[in-house]
Amino acid sequence: MSLDDPLSLAEAAAAVKERRISAAELTRAALDRARSSHEQLNAFIEIEEEAALRAAHLADEALARGQATGPFHGVPLAHKDMYDRKGFITGCGSKIRQSHVATETSTVMQRLEAAGAMSIGRLNMSEFAMGPTGYNFHYGRALNPIDPERITGGSSSGCGSAVGGGVVTAALGSDTGGSIRLPAACCGIVGIKPTQGRVSRHGVMPLSFSQDCVGPLARTVEDAYSILRVIAGPDGRDTTCMAVAGPAPLMDEIGALRVGILGGLFESGLEDAVATAIETTAHVLENEVAWLGMSKGIDMPSIAELANVVAMAEAGTVHFDWMRKRAEDYGPQIRMRLAQSLAIPAPIYIRALQMRSVLLEAFLNEAFGDTDILIAPAMPALPPLSSEVDIGTSPKMNAVVSAMTSFTRPFSFLGLPVVTLPVAVSPGGLPIAIQIIARPWREDLAASLARRLELILSLAAFTPSTRTRSAA
Repeated sequence: MSLDDPLSLAEAAAAVKERRISAAELTRAALDRARSSHEQLNAFIEIEEEAALRAAHLADEALARGQATGPFHGVPLAHKDMYDRKGFITGCGSKIRQSHVATETSTVMQRLEAAGAMSIGRLNMSEFAMGPTGYNFHYGRALNPIDPERITGGSSSGCGSAVGGGVVTAALGSDTGGSIRLPAACCGIVGIKPTQGRVSRHGVMPLSFSQDCVGPLARTVEDAYSILRVIAGPDGRDTTCMAVAGPAPLMDEIGALRVGILGGLFESGLEDAVATAIETTAHVLENEVAWLGMSKGIDMPSIAELANVVAMAEAGTVHFDWMRKRAEDYGPQIRMRLAQSLAIPAPIYIRALQMRSVLLEAFLNEAFGDTDILIAPAMPALPPLSSEVDIGTSPKMNAVVSAMTSFTRPFSFLGLPVVTLPVAVSPGGLPIAIQIIARPWREDLAASLARRLELILSLAAFTPSTRTRSAA
């Protein structure tokens, strides 16, 4: 069995359970990939080799006793550097927390461990999850495995790099304005931003407490969705995590769907390759997926600025004390953005919060009145060159952030579930991705359609290969 690239979650778990391979062998292979790709990807802040191998040997011993712990037993993963695990550092890609050792384990990590998964290390990220390009002043940027001159997207940059580069099968990221969806789009993988309140945030670094979401990035829809089903569900330690039924299983037959293509904001200023990909995807949906009707050009109110006001005001609250006492320990770009956040007037923030429920109800009535699912580009352009967008404290900084998140931030503000999926390859070999948006709590519908598209389009173009590691 070749371990040059990671197996899918189901394949890896089955191989361990059937004793065709040991958890220790799987973990050593993942650690080898992490080390050998470090110069090409810079995906990890820390590779936790000793702890990972110890966990793998324990998994093998448990299996020998007939005590497999769950559907991911013995499978090595890695996660964004913002999830507490007791006894391990949670650095949040920062200098301020670079030595912070967690005293308890976050709910999502507990649930993954209960399912049998293990971690091989902490993945790179934008400092304190602030930055859609993936820029990190302290640790350098994670590199895009498809084209290292292009950004990975952020803030879950190391997740995009490690999963897209074939180091691990899947990783947990977080999304406040696009931080799962942008790395998925830039690195040619799948990302799921769940409904707000679907997944517990206990033990997870906060940024915007009314918009933060925990979700997976993976090579396939099925892998990403299987992780979501494991980590989702109510949690008494997080009162914002809603007591609703968990995500339903993926549907083999999705039946008749009414699909809407978002227009307005989402069709203005598109690069030609992106516009073509959307049209091609719409044609595929019309001809290959059962449907009742397709509505095109559905508009959305301009709410990105409201979303940014809420996110930044809440970020300023989270970082208020550190900004007073340790401002010099932030990277210059993050320090400038946080300084701006502290100047947002309370009435503006509160008014933006008040408008959210009104806008959500209006959008659900208008956009979903005649549709079951919505399609939109993930980004208006192809993944940009790092040199174009990693501009530090330039006066253009706010414009770059706004442009990068213009298609993703509205759905964070409204709290809707979104699956991001690559659907095409540009003439230059870069991925082009769409967002599949559903009503609240209907991740199953969005993911089932995404899986159907994945099969129809034969999305193997971005399957990780050894090309990134061959130069090591």
